[in-house]
Amino acid sequence: MKSVLLIGMGKFGQTLGEKLLAMGVEVMIVDKNEDKINQLSAKYTDALIANCMNADNLRTLDVPSFDACIVAIGDDFQSSLEITSLLKELGAKWVVSKATTEIQRKFLLRNGANEVVYPDYDTAAKLAVKLNSKRVRDYIELNDEYSIFEIDVPDKWAGKKLIDLNPRKKYGLNLLTVKKGTLVVDALDANYVFEKGDHMLVFGKTEKILAFANK
Repeated sequence: MKSVLLIGMGKFGQTLGEKLLAMGVEVMIVDKNEDKINQLSAKYTDALIANCMNADNLRTLDVPSFDACIVAIGDDFQSSLEITSLLKELGAKWVVSKATTEIQRKFLLRNGANEVVYPDYDTAAKLAVKLNSKRVRDYIELNDEYSIFEIDVPDKWAGKKLIDLNPRKKYGLNLLTVKKGTLVVDALDANYVFEKGDHMLVFGKTEKILAFANK
């Protein structure tokens, strides 16, 4: 079972904590706001009221014992930056920090964060892509060039086999699987016959997938 140290219990921290608990992760929460910790502590493995900008407070948490340490502070960048740096100095295995601007993201990465989440940017970017194409259901950007998309299968593909359509050669789409509502096809082969209403998960160059989705 994985263990996570979650510092900062604002809206983002609370939502993340609930999701982690639902997946069976052991979560210790820390916040300097006594009311928040008293309100939430019963749900979590452990909870502490502390100012994590104090290195002595962080040392008491046995930082290296956690699989990941998350700095979910969004309203005080100086605190987020210092805590990120301290966690790394104390031997954290993996530090994830929250940013609210691109400049913050760059500084957090330079000061010890292994990964930076930028919720406002990510949400806006996804919405922009989805609004630009009615076929796009969701997507994950892997880097500046490649992504994984969930897109609607064109109606004209209904009744046709994957091997005959050959989306990889024709459109640069590497088909990962097909979804039918909430069901996922777990044994997709070349003879799969598409049906109207299918969604496909594809991997490839972002620009090629978007070009296909926007046709």
